[in-house]
Amino acid sequence: MKRVLITGANSYVGTSVEKWLMKESKNYHVETLDMQNPSWVNFDFTKFDVVFHVAGIAHVSKKKSMEDLYYKVNRDLAIQTARKAKESGVRQFIFMSSMIIYGNDKPSGYRQHIDLSNYNPTSAYGKSKLEADLSIQELMNEKFIVLVIRAPIIYGPGCKGNFPKLQNFAKKTILIPTLKNRKSMIYIDNLSEFIKQAINRSLYGVCYPQNSEYMSTSKIMILTREYLSMKIVKTRVFNPLIIFLTYISKYIKKMYGNKSYNQNNSFYSDFDYNIVTSSDSIKKSI
Repeated sequence: MKRVLITGANSYVGTSVEKWLMKESKNYHVETLDMQNPSWVNFDFTKFDVVFHVAGIAHVSKKKSMEDLYYKVNRDLAIQTARKAKESGVRQFIFMSSMIIYGNDKPSGYRQHIDLSNYNPTSAYGKSKLEADLSIQELMNEKFIVLVIRAPIIYGPGCKGNFPKLQNFAKKTILIPTLKNRKSMIYIDNLSEFIKQAINRSLYGVCYPQNSEYMSTSKIMILTREYLSMKIVKTRVFNPLIIFLTYISKYIKKMYGNKSYNQNNSFYSDFDYNIVTSSDSIKKSI
């Protein structure tokens, strides 16, 4: 039996992974630790094989007043937790990093995949994630292995962020531009399965899990309306304007831009974690 400690209570990813693992309760013992309570430092880590660290501030804010908090929570707390796990004899530490460390979406005309060696965080959120990511990797040795998950957009039933906003928008508009931008994303069940496999196989290093198919804004909107049996009018008329706007508007670039990992960086020959197709995942997320 694998004994897993999830550091960070009530997070979307942490809660989902806990439920996923507990489907096989004979194989996993899972506990969750509230990292907002200062007494977490006195919690006994020694009885766990794996620490999965998900505590952090997930939303991105440009407010200067938030910067110190980002570094305190996303960087300092993460590193402190990893050090405690190492000192406690925990075998594997899994850290939820983010694709945000590579910067913002690219305009629609930019088709290259992310250069994995080119870090370019543009916010305190991204910078704090990157500093934690790199610092925690330095703690790894033969007795303490570290797996860093540089996750793309995570979505699923009950998630927060731009994905549910896009689905809600799709429910209100009949006119769907057919522009095919390219985004790496991962459905929550696929991510949970990846983490389960990572625990079972004691994976370490840096990983880039994603759905086996790229997503586009138009695909998400069209499938959402199709599953709801709502009328759809597809149009190319606005595509040139949208492409142009992705070069000058941060909002349009975020919605219709490109940001993707090469699928080769996400493939594992000895196991398959993509148990839900991209199309089915849209239906399950409505």
